Amino acid sequence: MTSINSQLQAIHTRIQSVRADNGCPQPVYVLAVSKSKPAAAVREAYIAGQTMFGENYLQEALEKQAQLTDLPIEWHFIGPIQSNKTQAIAHHFSWVHSVDRLKIAQRLNDARPIDLPPLQICIQVNISHEESKSGVQPEALFALASEISHLPQLRLRGLMAIPAPTPDIEAQREQFKQVRRCYEALIAKGFDLDTLSIGMSDDYPIAIEQGATIVRIGAAIFGARQLQSTCLN
Repeated sequence: MTSINSQLQAIHTRIQSVRADNGCPQPVYVLAVSKSKPAAAVREAYIAGQTMFGENYLQEALEKQAQLTDLPIEWHFIGPIQSNKTQAIAHHFSWVHSVDRLKIAQRLNDARPIDLPPLQICIQVNISHEESKSGVQPEALFALASEISHLPQLRLRGLMAIPAPTPDIEAQREQFKQVRRCYEALIAKGFDLDTLSIGMSDDYPIAIEQGATIVRIGAAIFGARQLQSTCLN
């Protein structure tokens, strides 16, 4: 059994254990974060049963996609979005997790080919109010969700967040709980949502406990990320 195969199996086993221990009814999907990893590693993970892959850097992602056209991979864009990248993202991805302003949503909507299904969208929330981090502030979330819900080539699915890293489990839990409250508040206002994209390699069990439906796992599947010497956006 390959390392990637065994790591994926271990993650799925842990997910099922966390769900059982906490009585979590929601399905939980693994999004394999393959940034900085070669196409060969993506192929290996796909052969092991992984079909959803997340990429942060557009050019790197496009190069991998060109090498993996024989595989029906579901590609998710999860990095910060520059305006001049929206057309390519709209053409080459099924999901975008990192929408945090109306201008980007409108550009994605306008660029999405009409012969493709609507682009599946998560709004990124800056739950920890970090100036260095992307994401809409919670108090502006309802207005942005309302605008996105009227764009015909987009389908709003839920929220994404990258809480501030902390070794304090209770602090992790509280940040994920705040995201879940934002999500539940939107549902209470009539939004048809089903996705909470929260949790990464170091904290996904706590995220699942707090309602995660997608966990974004990179290092725990592929090993430590290689540092990039140049910007690949």
